[in-house]
Amino acid sequence: MELRVRDGRAVLAGEDESGEREVDPHSLPLGADLAEALHEWAKVADAVVRTETPADGVASALVTRRGKQLAGRIAAVMNSPVNYTDPVSGELVSVEAPESAAKAAKAEKDEYPLATEPEPTPWGTGLTVSGITAAIVAVTVVSLSLGLGETSRWLALVANILVVGGLAPSVWLGRKVPVWRWVAYGVVTGVLVAWLALILTLL
Repeated sequence: MELRVRDGRAVLAGEDESGEREVDPHSLPLGADLAEALHEWAKVADAVVRTETPADGVASALVTRRGKQLAGRIAAVMNSPVNYTDPVSGELVSVEAPESAAKAAKAEKDEYPLATEPEPTPWGTGLTVSGITAAIVAVTVVSLSLGLGETSRWLALVANILVVGGLAPSVWLGRKVPVWRWVAYGVVTGVLVAWLALILTLL
């Protein structure tokens, strides 16, 4: 069995009497949560590939790591090895089935301790990071837009779309990571504030 991304959807490929087949994870007894997690990961992976993020980028590394984690969960549920094709690099990795579900849970907890252990929410520090990030992003977007707007408003609009499109995959992946979520919140707030400021300058 092989985990792949096909047109923004996760598929599982395997051999049967008629040859190789690709099936939707929902058609297998994986559980609704795992199937949805696979499709969510596939959408982000497809966005990262389309924006041509460098292979050593943060978004690409998170996509690869998340894909291996999901492949391990599939191997645990199906109790058989799962091949995982990295949608960014194209590398094929074989993920072995753990000996037991308990070991699989322990391995996931050891690899992703921040994602599995509850922690107190650091509102003070987190909001400070979000505020600083929002200010930097807002100033940068407004400065870029006003500078390009002197040449052409269409050029400024295209630049805004490209900037937001490039940031979107990283923000989407970071929204649930305990530390990076504050940066993601700041980026979203900064872009919205910048756009509001730009709209007001046009009135």
